[in-house]
Amino acid sequence: YLFKQSVVDGKAQTPNTDSSIGLCGWLLVGFSVLLMLVTFPISIWMCIKIVKEYERAIIFRLGRILRGGAKGPGLFFILPCTDSFINVDMRTITFDIPPQEVLTKDSVTVSVDGVVYYRVQNATLAVANITNADAATRLLAQTTLRNVLGTKNLSEILSDREEIAHNMQSSLDDATDDWGIKVERVEIKDVKLPLQLQRAMAAEAEASREARAKVIAAEGEMNASRALKEASLVIAESPSALQLRYLQTLNTIAAEKNSTIIFPLPLDMLHGLIKK
Repeated sequence: YLFKQSVVDGKAQTPNTDSSIGLCGWLLVGFSVLLMLVTFPISIWMCIKIVKEYERAIIFRLGRILRGGAKGPGLFFILPCTDSFINVDMRTITFDIPPQEVLTKDSVTVSVDGVVYYRVQNATLAVANITNADAATRLLAQTTLRNVLGTKNLSEILSDREEIAHNMQSSLDDATDDWGIKVERVEIKDVKLPLQLQRAMAAEAEASREARAKVIAAEGEMNASRALKEASLVIAESPSALQLRYLQTLNTIAAEKNSTIIFPLPLDMLHGLIKK
């Protein structure tokens, strides 16, 4: 028996099951019902099953999925001998992407890991279309991380983590749609650089900071020299301003409780004393 899968607007649909199970199949189903009636009420405990609120049950009758898709939550009924079922957890599942050694677009080797959040959106597709949806999603996340980061430069990986995570989520969601999986979120956890590259980047950043500090100091000295030039022009226009500045300097020195005070003398006065 083959499951028929239709695709509408790029979205996978639930497989349709053949309504006819054949004469032999109906005979087996009738025998199962008869066996249940003969062993009643003991058989009722084997026929009634319970699934939790966060679970869905896929029932197989003679190897075929019953019409109506997944059952649950709550009680459902199966026939002994002919029916079997598989429980599917519908809760959100998280897993870590192991650190991946990736060669970036600018030929730098980095180690990147992440975390993926996903849930089963269609239990029938998750059972019928793939053997192990969880393992397939984990492997696909690793390859998708490598493919996405291989198209980025190191600077883009360090600065555009949200965009990279969004691209990974879109790629994973499209790829797992046929499996009934919905990828809800992808996050980049850590980007590890080689030790030599870390030292080179630290040296570059330190040199850049020192260069900026020297430029700022030079600009400060230039501004200070301009201010001194303007002050000298003001003092030259008004000789009394120099005397006021002298008194202000003495006041500042006296406020610091110094035992020695130096009095500056004008050069003109010294020349006069030397001549005498």
